[in-house]
Amino acid sequence: MLAMDAPPSVRPGGPMATAATAPPSLCKPLGDPLCERLAAAGRALGAREAPHRAELDTARQRCLTLHEQVCAAVDAFHAAASAAGAPHLRISVGDPKLDEKRVRALEFEVRRGRYVGLVVVKAKGVVTLVGPFRRGKPEEPCRSFRFRVAERVAERVAEGTGQDAGVAADADAELGAALGDFLERFVQEAMIP
Repeated sequence: MLAMDAPPSVRPGGPMATAATAPPSLCKPLGDPLCERLAAAGRALGAREAPHRAELDTARQRCLTLHEQVCAAVDAFHAAASAAGAPHLRISVGDPKLDEKRVRALEFEVRRGRYVGLVVVKAKGVVTLVGPFRRGKPEEPCRSFRFRVAERVAERVAEGTGQDAGVAADADAELGAALGDFLERFVQEAMIP
């Protein structure tokens, strides 16, 4: 199937596309009541979500950065497992996409068989690490971290601890450590003999 033959949601640039790259509509709304109705819903929801575009773009960039870090870590795992004589120990990292639950968030998954871990980046400035869990079971445990440094600085000022120049480094270090714990836990649970 050619890319343009696929439904818009799976075409290149589908859910992660910006308005400038979104595929053209396959529906001719002129005179079709169903198309007109959904076009009206699209305009209303588009107007509701438009003010959040900058935050979603920031979340997209953060998601892509985290995705690169996780891919590098998984590549290191694969190389080390292969060098130790176990090249069959493989896990996959999915591409970033619009979150399955929220329209103001992006996600990607780490997977081996039924074991899944999710990295969710929300436009409100939060990264949530979900799992690891088995498909069909509750999606837990979850740990959330803020990535908006300005909010962290404001919190510290409000708490009376003052403005800390190392807040950005602290936030990144905290998330980095949690991401390492998350991936180690995933590997241990997903590689049960």
